[in-house]
Amino acid sequence: MPPVDVHVTREHQRLRRLRKIAWVLFPLTAWMWVRLLDGNPVSPGLPQLGPDAVMWLPGVAIVVLIGAALLIPMLGNGRSPEVVYLPEQIDVGFDQVRGLGPVLGEVKHTLQVFLNHRHFRDQMGGSPRRGILFEGPPGTGKTHTAKALAKEAGVPFLFVSSTAFQSMWYGATARKIRSYFRRLRKVARQEGGAIGFIEEFDAIGMRRGGLTRAVGSTAVDRSAVSEGVGGVVNELLVQMQSFDEPTRPLRFVNALRRSANKLLPPHLHFKTRKPAFANVLLIGATNRADSLDPALLRPGRFDRVLHFGLPSRHERRDLIDFFLEGKAHDATMDEVARDDLAATTMGYSPASLERLFDEALLFAIRDGRSALRVDDLRRARMDIEIGLAEPTEYTPAERESIAVHESGHAVVAHLVGKGRKMELLSIVKRKDALGLLAHSETEERYTRRRSESLALVQIALGGMVAEELFFGESGTGPAGDLAAATGVAVEMVGSLGLGGSLVSFRTVDPGLVGGNLAAQVLGDGRARDAVERLLDEQKVVVTALLRDNRHLVAALCDALLTREELVTREIAEVLEAAEAARGPLVDITH
Repeated sequence: MPPVDVHVTREHQRLRRLRKIAWVLFPLTAWMWVRLLDGNPVSPGLPQLGPDAVMWLPGVAIVVLIGAALLIPMLGNGRSPEVVYLPEQIDVGFDQVRGLGPVLGEVKHTLQVFLNHRHFRDQMGGSPRRGILFEGPPGTGKTHTAKALAKEAGVPFLFVSSTAFQSMWYGATARKIRSYFRRLRKVARQEGGAIGFIEEFDAIGMRRGGLTRAVGSTAVDRSAVSEGVGGVVNELLVQMQSFDEPTRPLRFVNALRRSANKLLPPHLHFKTRKPAFANVLLIGATNRADSLDPALLRPGRFDRVLHFGLPSRHERRDLIDFFLEGKAHDATMDEVARDDLAATTMGYSPASLERLFDEALLFAIRDGRSALRVDDLRRARMDIEIGLAEPTEYTPAERESIAVHESGHAVVAHLVGKGRKMELLSIVKRKDALGLLAHSETEERYTRRRSESLALVQIALGGMVAEELFFGESGTGPAGDLAAATGVAVEMVGSLGLGGSLVSFRTVDPGLVGGNLAAQVLGDGRARDAVERLLDEQKVVVTALLRDNRHLVAALCDALLTREELVTREIAEVLEAAEAARGPLVDITH
């Protein structure tokens, strides 16, 4: 395999540095040999200051200290704030990057162009990418992938957080940005390439003028915003167009040649030198790409925007296998358990999955075990998603009411929740929930039919209806359920066209009514009537369902009062036993 352009450039720079050292050391070495041969060698030691030094040295020291106290803070305000990681200091490679799908392939393609930039530029006529933007939700692997890219490229990785650029002094932020890009170009020329990474890029790349209305309406406030956000963004725009800016020595040499050319005839003019190509790749990471200034996203600055989305079911399964390779686990974490975990963790990021395994290991340690098992993962999921279990002393009446309420949810989910699986039924207090039904889809889906949306409304209303059937009235428990049911109904009526109207309230300016869809829908008389009508109709349906299946609610309620928590298999066993005990219905109409 021929050497890549990065390695060729690095070898040329190494030989160039050795030649510089030789030129500097040769005169010094020759002078020392002349002194040695002349019988007057150079001897180490402190200089002789004379007897009057005691008089003037303290004054000089005070002046130096005062000058340092004044100058050092000023110099620090313009210093580049990056942290440099060499390739050998990074322990993440592409083998440790999982769950990205086609994004990883695009990152590898960018690496190939970066390593062979001279061939791509000089022989193929292309323009290598100088900037790529990683955008996506938190925890999806943006920083992780950038480190792996630098490791595989074998070049220094200049990491900086956007907040490190910010300063209380006017203009210091722009100076730090200039220093960072100058440092990036210098390292790239020395090492054959360099990768810069700016974390939370939106903090310094925010849309110009985007804060004007939020800050205030006076001319002074708008001016301050323009000078702050606008000035920083303008500096970024300039620096991202100046990757091939000539170095200071080159500018000095070219200035001398231009000065000499003014005195020489045209045929004797010296040619000015062009700056060398700086093989720089700048990576910006953000989870708010929509707030960035559009000028930053045009080709020539950020040439490519890569979206780091949440992993799919197949990608989550790959992540689960990868994480379990480094974590102690027992035989219960078999293929079936891994498939089930991948199916029930929709919406988890890679960082969330890794945290889930770490929390499960903590449960194993508490139980005196050295390896996690499936039950640990279930308990960890409940603690992360819902909150820590808080055993509470309920009164007997309140305990029974909560059990009936949660059983109502479970029975409706069992009857109408096609394609859904109940994972946990509990009357143990967690955070703000006195009890809960945890249920999820058995298959990963991104859309819902109207009947499935109605099923969610019915499941949410199941607790209230169960309380009314068993006690004649409901209490304050259904407050959260009503909010959830109303939220689904609002979406159906005001956004999805599933509530009798095709009008979408999402076409309204998001700045109106706080951008809240529920406020827009419920603030409209006709839309509010449609939401209330939908909820009333579904409550009638749920009432009929639970009245016909009262025995299922009673069976689950008794089981909860006895055991407090039921998992998937136990819920199914209780329902099957209740159906079997009831037996077939007898037709008494004849």
